[in-house]
Amino acid sequence: MRIWNAVGVLLILSALSDILITVALGLGYVDLRPLIISVFTSFTLFGIGLLSLSRNAEGAVEDKHGHAEPQYAPTEEDTALIARLDEFMEKDHPYLDPDLTLTRLARRLQVPVKQLSAAINRAKGENVSRLVNGYRIRHACEQLANGETVTSAMLNSGFNTKSNFNREFARVVGQSPSAFLRSKAISG
Repeated sequence: MRIWNAVGVLLILSALSDILITVALGLGYVDLRPLIISVFTSFTLFGIGLLSLSRNAEGAVEDKHGHAEPQYAPTEEDTALIARLDEFMEKDHPYLDPDLTLTRLARRLQVPVKQLSAAINRAKGENVSRLVNGYRIRHACEQLANGETVTSAMLNSGFNTKSNFNREFARVVGQSPSAFLRSKAISG
């Protein structure tokens, strides 16, 4: 709440600078206009900078793996829905479908799209795309460990493009697919 109060003060300062400029122009002090603008702009920018550094700023904070920390704790309903989702993902492997969408996933689970999306955001701290791609990457790792080529593992895991596959692989595993293969060859 303090942040909104501070934003309000900064907006009032901005309006005050406009009033002062109008008064200065009305009184014939045209040369004060740049000084007023400079002083108020500096204070406003300084205030915005402080606000952006505030721990009270609401917004998703990402951990070192790029997952957003949930802003709100998941409800019991969220937890139950996520358990159903996880079971569905493990049992039926819908993530292998490259055309899987949030709408299709929600339809299969028989829940509203917004409810599923919100539950994933709150319970998992990530969006649907990242969740699905996480399952896909874990599947690709199994494929690679079983001797599949990178391209085969990519296509067999529901990815359409190599660039998206490589980006998501690095996000989830922390290394490229070829580095993953090299590390498996060394350890195996």
